[in-house]
Amino acid sequence: MVLLSWVISYLIGSISFSYLISKKIAGIDIRSHGSGNAGATNTLRVLGKGPAIAVLILDALKGLAAMGIAHLLTGDPLAYAVAGLFAIAGHNWPIFFGFRGGKGIATTLGVALGFSPLAFLIGAVIAVIAIAITRYVSLGSLLLVTALPIVIYLLDKPAAFVWTSLILAIFAYIRHYDNIRNLLSGKERKIGEKAQRKLD
Repeated sequence: MVLLSWVISYLIGSISFSYLISKKIAGIDIRSHGSGNAGATNTLRVLGKGPAIAVLILDALKGLAAMGIAHLLTGDPLAYAVAGLFAIAGHNWPIFFGFRGGKGIATTLGVALGFSPLAFLIGAVIAVIAIAITRYVSLGSLLLVTALPIVIYLLDKPAAFVWTSLILAIFAYIRHYDNIRNLLSGKERKIGEKAQRKLD
């Protein structure tokens, strides 16, 4: 049942809502526009606030749903926590969409909520403040995943949650490699800057 829960979690994570929504409302593949990323931030730049909010919520629910299913199937805290990782992996490397996905931050928010509502709230507040001050979504995202394992540890949550949150932070840093490089060179795009749609 543990392995089944992880397979289901990966498949749930592999549902690319940014791709599906961009196809539905604009007839485009979001991965061919803007940054090429299949996530809420690129959806915001290319399609605007409404679609981006929908993608953010749905992608977060993927992480929470995956963990909920793992809990029902196994009742094991480790399996529950790792299911969140598989959901993020599915989002980042979706089997249904040629393994070209997003960066996993919205799904990470859902996983953080599964770990601890308070940890989710603290991480979200840190991210929002960083984004509001700097207008860099990537910086806020990285601060979120950096803070999450620390907060979960301080809240005395199970060790499986702490170690899993460390791994998801590594996932995020790997996926944000280009953003980190752009931040250091001053080339990172700020929130609110519209992306030009490419012709399909």
